Parts: sequence; C-alpha cells; structure tokens
Amino acid sequence: MLTAAEEQVMKHLWRLRACFMRDLLEAFPDPKPAKTTVATLLKRMVDKDLVGYKTYGNSREYFPKISKSAYFGRRLSGMVQDFFGDNPTELASLFAERSDLTREQLEELQRIVGQKLEEE
Repeated sequence: MLTAAEEQVMKHLWRLRACFMRDLLEAFPDPKPAKTTVATLLKRMVDKDLVGYKTYGNSREYFPKISKSAYFGRRLSGMVQDFFGDNPTELASLFAERSDLTREQLEELQRIVGQKLEEE
C-alpha cells in the first residue's frame, strides 16, 4: 500500500495519466514539494510496482500501473479485514447508520445491491 505522501503523488498521476517530473511538480499546490522528495517517492512507488516509466533520453515519463478503483478496492478489502474481522456487512451497516446519505443515495445503494444479488 501507499503512504500518505505517496498517495498524494499517485492522485496526480491518476489525473494526469502520464507525466514528466516537471508536470508532476506543477500539479502540486504551493508550497510545492522538493523535486528530490517527489523523486524518492516515485522510486519507492516503482519498487512497489505501482508506478512505471518510459525513458526518453535523460527524462522519464511516469504513469500509474494500477487504476484508482483497483487500488482503493485493495485498500478497502484490507480495511474490512483489519477493522471489521473480514465481515463487509459490518462496514456496510456502519456506513449506512453513520453517514448522511440522502434517500436517493440509499435507494441507489439498494439498487446496486439488488443488481449484485441478481448476478449471483
């Protein structure tokens, strides 16, 4: 999984899809992180096989090797396992009871669950 700092870099990569270091640095709000800091984060993310790059001369074009939905799916699965004893029903119950979902949003969730049940 990614650290909080790595997630910030990855969010920009997901949005940009592919970019060079200068593009990535420009994507950050002020105060921008140091180029060396971002380079270190990118190296760690490449080592984790979550980011790849293409080399053009002395420049590298970085790109995410995992989609946003796949990453957060893994992260959510880990959270369900760690915090809810691998029981997603407990998470869904907590989410439904503690969130400020509108009636329309709850109905949409109900539709999604119903569709999933029909597929099974």
